[in-house]
Amino acid sequence: MYLGVDIGTSGVKAVLVNEAGAMVATAARELALSHPAPLWSEQDADAWVEAAIGAIDDLAAAHPRDVAGVRGIGLSGQMHGATLLEADGRPLRPAILWNDGRSHAECIELERRCPSLRAIAGNLAMPGFTAPKLLWVARHEPDIFERVAKVLLPKAYVRYRLTGEMAEDMSDASGTLWLDVGRRDWSAELLNATGLDLHHMPRLVEGSEVSAVLAGEFAQRWGMARDVVVAGGAGDNAASAIGLGAIAPGDAFLSLGTSGVVFRVTDRFAPAPEAAVHAFCHALPDLWHQMGVMLSAAASLAWLANVMETPAAALLAPLGQRVDGPSPVKFLPYLDGERTPHNDAAASGAFVGLRAATGRNQIVQAVLEGVAFAARDNLAALSAAGGAITDVDLVGGGSRSPLWAQICADVLGIAVHRVEEGEVGAALGAARLGRLAVSGEDPAQVCTRPRRLASFTPRASAASAYDEAYRSWRKLYPALKETT
Repeated sequence: MYLGVDIGTSGVKAVLVNEAGAMVATAARELALSHPAPLWSEQDADAWVEAAIGAIDDLAAAHPRDVAGVRGIGLSGQMHGATLLEADGRPLRPAILWNDGRSHAECIELERRCPSLRAIAGNLAMPGFTAPKLLWVARHEPDIFERVAKVLLPKAYVRYRLTGEMAEDMSDASGTLWLDVGRRDWSAELLNATGLDLHHMPRLVEGSEVSAVLAGEFAQRWGMARDVVVAGGAGDNAASAIGLGAIAPGDAFLSLGTSGVVFRVTDRFAPAPEAAVHAFCHALPDLWHQMGVMLSAAASLAWLANVMETPAAALLAPLGQRVDGPSPVKFLPYLDGERTPHNDAAASGAFVGLRAATGRNQIVQAVLEGVAFAARDNLAALSAAGGAITDVDLVGGGSRSPLWAQICADVLGIAVHRVEEGEVGAALGAARLGRLAVSGEDPAQVCTRPRRLASFTPRASAASAYDEAYRSWRKLYPALKETT
């Protein structure tokens, strides 16, 4: 048996996977976010640990024999979060998350200090990344910065608490702006530009390698053997790719989670920072990937559901499984700023085209379409950076909706496939990495493709109308940018 634990933004998921590769059981615990100031997004790092332990406790209570048979554990997690530890290993402050936009000025300063940053890290300096967050802390919380002994990402902090070891995998480390992504090693030059050095970093491992052994107290707590290994694991999107079997160059998927991602596997380091495309290491050796990132995908629908005090499923139900064409209302899903293609932490969301006759269904549809239009921006950026993407698997919470899948197919102009276990892809991928760390098997034998539940192709009757709506939608960001 193998265990995968995904440290997400809104919750922690844990899955048990057997030797045949099938999921045996799942458990989840929710997490809370804090927004103490405009553009800020923080979490209590210890809440991740408590939620992870609680989720595994739930599995152990319901499936004691299966949990007792676990041989390897894999971790995946939200990327970029700055978890600042004192010399005693305790957090100095709440973790600053991936969707925190406070460090825009520090991004400019970082690129000034290190003109070679884009060539080494393969990415623009963006507020979501980890390094600018440390410059912000150095400027605004110097007493805390002086006490920083280690900087860990979310899942690395959970690993530390479960094993006593500080280690990070290549895919997650790629999102710090401290990794030489082509060389798969920390860059002393990039660290120095942030006032840090190699001593502040955890050691690096590949995602499929052993990073540590589960601490005895937890092995005893869950009835496991005392030699359970913990794999390097992966950042959430690289882990989702492992769960989807996206391990060959050209494999691609669209994630509609809290954030949104268009992801493509590459066999080399292929940066395209001018298009705000991310170039990161994959979770397996000798593979990399490109990503376009939207900061608010399913989070946009969750926001609307909260505002309307109606569950998201109830908002979607009246629209059925397909719509005839675009909503007359347009929505910009920039509730937390945006990365690809705008790199604008100050970008804001908007509804355009509201009239007295506008109804709830048109607003709900506009939100789904706005996220799909943003995904088309990402698809275009990746296509320009490395060639056309002809179809994608759909994962994340948004993958539950056939309506949203069809809208994405119509807007993107390519086939979109809903897949089995698409909502737990990152946790499943983590479990697979846990297995690889134990067995050393060929990844192609373990990281198989999931069964496709349904395929959605662009409808000629809707595609041309969505092309026109997309062109109109594209004009909104620059127009509103001039007025805000």
